[in-house]
Amino acid sequence: MTPETVVAIRAPFDIEEPWSAPRGCSPVRLRCATDGAPPRLATSVAVWFDAEALNVLFSCADDRVEATHIRHDAPLYEEDVVEIFVAPERLERYYELEVSPRATLFDASVDSPELDRATMHVDRAWTCEGLMAAVRSITEGDGSTSTDTIVRVPFASLGRSEPRAGETWRINFFRIDRHPERGDEYSAWQPTMKIPADFHVPAAFGTIRFQR
Repeated sequence: MTPETVVAIRAPFDIEEPWSAPRGCSPVRLRCATDGAPPRLATSVAVWFDAEALNVLFSCADDRVEATHIRHDAPLYEEDVVEIFVAPERLERYYELEVSPRATLFDASVDSPELDRATMHVDRAWTCEGLMAAVRSITEGDGSTSTDTIVRVPFASLGRSEPRAGETWRINFFRIDRHPERGDEYSAWQPTMKIPADFHVPAAFGTIRFQR
């Protein structure tokens, strides 16, 4: 599967109303991470940026929330979670950012010299300074529910300044949904095609292009 490109437009971040992507954003959809098929639960992701940060908005259809962790850097991936893997410079070094439905955060830097889980090193002591996230849940009139997660990633925390027009990074977006009856679902923007599901496949990352 050829890696795709998502365009991040430059637009202000509205702290008063962070739940709507700016005009001109074109959200992408997640697929089953193992085979690229449509997932049971739909997830869309919108991205944009301003002078200080990359903004990522996950919109997730949901039918049950599994989230108990409240401590920073807890193993959020054991429960429901959305994730951003971003490589600003090279695939051999990327950053893993996770947010649970309780807005609990996990952040780590990953060195993967051979682009393989077997030889990668995850530095959980790394902190994404200024990382911000907020979560809201909505119940519709028909009883269906959704969970929205906004994540704001400061460029400075990644050792970068505001991207130039046309600049590209590598990136992927993921979601894990746990369900005791229907089973676990692993979704990805760029499916990694690994069984069992494995998100740490940098070669599968897509591209983000910054557009002014």
